[in-house]
Amino acid sequence: MTHPLLDLPPMSATHFASIEDRMAKLLDTKQDVVIMQGEALLPLEGAIRGTAGPGTVALNVITGPYGQTFGNWLRDCGATVIDLSVPFHTAVSAAQIREAFTEHPEIDFVSLVHAEAATGNTNPVAEIGEVVREQGALFYLDAVASIGAEPVLPDAWGVDLCVVGAQKAMGGPAGVSAVSVSERAWARMASNPGAPRRSYLSLLDWKERWVDGGRKALLHAPAQLEMLALEACVERIETEGLEAVMARHASAAATRAGAVALGGGLEPYVHEAHEAAPVATTLRTPPGVVASDLVTHALSTDPALPLAAGGGALAASMIRVNHYGPNATPETVNSGLTALGVALRENGATVDLEGARGAVEGGWA
Repeated sequence: MTHPLLDLPPMSATHFASIEDRMAKLLDTKQDVVIMQGEALLPLEGAIRGTAGPGTVALNVITGPYGQTFGNWLRDCGATVIDLSVPFHTAVSAAQIREAFTEHPEIDFVSLVHAEAATGNTNPVAEIGEVVREQGALFYLDAVASIGAEPVLPDAWGVDLCVVGAQKAMGGPAGVSAVSVSERAWARMASNPGAPRRSYLSLLDWKERWVDGGRKALLHAPAQLEMLALEACVERIETEGLEAVMARHASAAATRAGAVALGGGLEPYVHEAHEAAPVATTLRTPPGVVASDLVTHALSTDPALPLAAGGGALAASMIRVNHYGPNATPETVNSGLTALGVALRENGATVDLEGARGAVEGGWA
């Protein structure tokens, strides 16, 4: 039996490197870009374990659940961690980062999530990058959700470790991910005795055996199907145009207006529109309405709708409308809001389905 996804010839190092080059172009970076053969948690953890150790003083910004995870990894490495937590309905500011440096001038590492798909906020990385650069600290950024939805510019922003994944706004596979690495970050890893070596987590292995070798011999057999899917995903973005892809996601901010017009007690979870992420709109349910129950009801008619309840404790009060990748369209947003509206109406609430649709279509650029 033959199949187009089976019995493929092995992917060459040249082909693999060409996909890295296209990812670097997407990030507008001259840094080394390494595509790692796993979901984005692989480079996210590998980058921290490669650059942090007992002598590291890290400012770990928490605007959602991933920031909490990064703090745990940093502590595991022996770093001294200063957590800067802000309410999940808002974003961190450059002024708060500057204040943290004033209180702790010994900070030499900053970890930040760009867009928190889980909570629906996005952080002003360009302004934060200016502050971090002034202080000379290493800047680590999780841009997994934001790449493709809003600008991600590691060189312009002074980001030393920028991790991206294809499974959200890029509309691609989850099984491979990438990280851009500055010369400063490579030097930090090389001087870190605790940096993983001969390990799946090791970025230094990729540096010494792949990058320094002229990208002629891969470390191991690549995840070929995922790499081909990533290549197709990047090609689709190149064809549509990155600016057009980001514009689709920016237009999805109309979800906020649609939810307000829908009524039924739904309201945007992130208070300020400029702090709302373009990959997902989070909504707060009215008192007495359990978000997970409402989502289950809404999905009963169409399980494919991009709706989800918040994670953990947020499952009681938060709904997430995931409008990323191919779902960044007014049709998808309207379908999700309509399903929520019907579920609310059947729960006894008064809703305006036509008003919601008009607000979404009127706000779509």
